[in-house]
Amino acid sequence: MMLFGEKYGETVRMIEFGSSKELCGGIHVPATGTIGLFRIESESAVAAGIRRIEAVTGSGALQAQQEERAQLASIRALLKGAADPAQAIDDLLKANTKMSKDIEAFQRAAAGDVKEDLIGKMTTLSGIHAVGAVLDLDSKNIKDLAFQLKAEHAPFFGVFGSEAGGKVTLSIAISDDVVESHGLHAGNLVRELASHIGGGGGGQAFFATAGGKNAAGLQAAVDAALTKIQG
Repeated sequence: MMLFGEKYGETVRMIEFGSSKELCGGIHVPATGTIGLFRIESESAVAAGIRRIEAVTGSGALQAQQEERAQLASIRALLKGAADPAQAIDDLLKANTKMSKDIEAFQRAAAGDVKEDLIGKMTTLSGIHAVGAVLDLDSKNIKDLAFQLKAEHAPFFGVFGSEAGGKVTLSIAISDDVVESHGLHAGNLVRELASHIGGGGGGQAFFATAGGKNAAGLQAAVDAALTKIQG
């Protein structure tokens, strides 16, 4: 085999590992035993059929091992001295998943109650079913609620403020028939009204959301939005 990409002298050491034969430019250690502790840190693809293995040896490998043991000790301490940290973490992840599902179910139920309340408060402005409120729901549930209302109560115009989870948001939903008949655009409206909450946003003609920092301005933003369809 002719090796044009490598530079060697007249004499080259060849090392054989099973069926693999490698050329070596020099002897780096008198024996493999002097390398000491050997830890593979990573393995990746370099090219087709070629892998790159990176490792640390000697004192570097010992330090890496000590750091790893320290991290494991910290994890055990956080897990109240669990004998099997992996199992304890798995139990926590399962409990967290269940808790998240329980919270989502609770939020869906709460959104259902809010929906009935909003339907009861809905008024008619310029022939449009309109409603506005500041809600204790996150942005995802507000969006789901808004889409249900505009689908079920067209012609519809709704504006909803929220401070759930420490996030101040303003959302506007408009049914397609109102977008066409009144030339309203939720994205343009929410961008204009976002000044009340010290933020900005945008979106599509039928639904848009803005985020801000001033929760005290949510009600003013809701009231200002409803004036857009009066008269």
